[in-house]
Amino acid sequence: MTSVEGEALRRRPTLQLVKDLTHQTSTLVHQEVELVKAEVKENIDFAKAELTEKGKKAGIGAAVLAAAGGIALLALGALTAFLILVLDGVMPNWLAALCVTALWAVVAAFLGMYGRRKLEEVGTPVPERTIRSVKEDVTWLKDQMN
Repeated sequence: MTSVEGEALRRRPTLQLVKDLTHQTSTLVHQEVELVKAEVKENIDFAKAELTEKGKKAGIGAAVLAAAGGIALLALGALTAFLILVLDGVMPNWLAALCVTALWAVVAAFLGMYGRRKLEEVGTPVPERTIRSVKEDVTWLKDQMN
């Protein structure tokens, strides 16, 4: 501020200065609220993007599980019959069927564990980075208010 501007302010009535201060404070608070609203909108957009990313990963894990189940169901009948016939030459039919059933149980357990691990990689369906960012914004806003 120049000395001319300072001199002009000294000549203004106190009531006018208080009125100007009130107006400028109101404008500043309004601008701060607009900035916070823009930040919140940005955080919401970020949360959407983060959840979309997690959804895609979960979709891949679910698709792998579904594919494994479908393939197992389609092939299981034919392969089971084949294996029972192969084992029939060295053991009774019932024992051959029991051995093939145990084999399928092991394969199903492996596929189930693999699919579950893929789904666990996704983690919780909570936008963690967004929550952290919002907490930082709240802390910053509290510091500004003090």
